[in-house]
Amino acid sequence: MTGHEVDVRLTVDGVERRLDLDPRVTVLDALRDELGVMSAKLGCDHGQCGACTVIVDGRRILSCLALAASYDGAEVTTAAGLGTPDRLSPMQQAFADRDALQCGYCTPGQICSAVAMLEEARAGMPSHVSPDVADTDVDLTDAEVRERMSGNLCRCGAYVNIVQAIQQVAIQQVAGPDVAGTGGSAA
Repeated sequence: MTGHEVDVRLTVDGVERRLDLDPRVTVLDALRDELGVMSAKLGCDHGQCGACTVIVDGRRILSCLALAASYDGAEVTTAAGLGTPDRLSPMQQAFADRDALQCGYCTPGQICSAVAMLEEARAGMPSHVSPDVADTDVDLTDAEVRERMSGNLCRCGAYVNIVQAIQQVAIQQVAGPDVAGTGGSAA
């Protein structure tokens, strides 16, 4: 330590890590440059595209805008930590089933955002298009999903399939594992 670093402990994808970082290092830079976790992507570096979205302590954040020192002790989940190539998470599988990607660059951020967004909806958090903000029973219509995912851009335009993938997982979570893999449209 040169005297300017801060000790930061993060649990990343289930593995506890200790880092000595400049206090100005973002979560994204800590993940990519210090830990070699490449699933979180650098897109705009201004918090406008969502490619860097990760889940921290159960909530989605734009990791390019978040200082790692502010998250000392936090649990960080990237898209790589949600599943493995031979055992995809339900959201990863739905994105594959629905062809909800093209180039794939935004996909890790889209998936993390979608996972956390479903938790927000389950908790009854309203969005800007929720008809009644007091109603905690969120109906994940196309408009509702699109609004909740509006911070994640896909330059290839896979939005229709992304919405369908998210709705597929939402239906599976309500109906249980018997619905998993049906591939039927949730729209």
